[in-house]
Amino acid sequence: MTSLLSRFVSKTDFESYEDFLENFKFLVPENFNFAYDIVDVYARDSPEKIAIIWCDDNGEERIFTFKDLKYCSDKAANFFAKHGIGKGDYVMLTLKSRCEFWHCILGLHKLGAIAVPATHMLKTRDIVYRIEKAGLKMIVIYISTPMQK
Repeated sequence: MTSLLSRFVSKTDFESYEDFLENFKFLVPENFNFAYDIVDVYARDSPEKIAIIWCDDNGEERIFTFKDLKYCSDKAANFFAKHGIGKGDYVMLTLKSRCEFWHCILGLHKLGAIAVPATHMLKTRDIVYRIEKAGLKMIVIYISTPMQK
């Protein structure tokens, strides 16, 4: 994937630390989109390359290749778009370390929407505050136990 790396950094081989300090620069295109420019390029060029190994406290493990991430993030982007989410919209993700967080955040990147990650420990007043201050258009939340009043 050297060609991908060379698209985003000025140089990859350095003769010294001083050379690195003086000559290393990020090359960020004007319309850079991590989901399209990195994840989807890996999905095209190295589809079976492992992107994420996710596991939880119960020993469940899921392995996602870049092909998987592209598929899942495309589905998430389509879901969000179908529900009116677009460029510049704020969407709060409260997914309690679930693997779906990565599908959602990449899907939101693809639309140009802004993900607002949030802890599952927020109280009602905290959620209301975020809705009002950030102008949230949607909240995606995972609830593992019945809600109590």
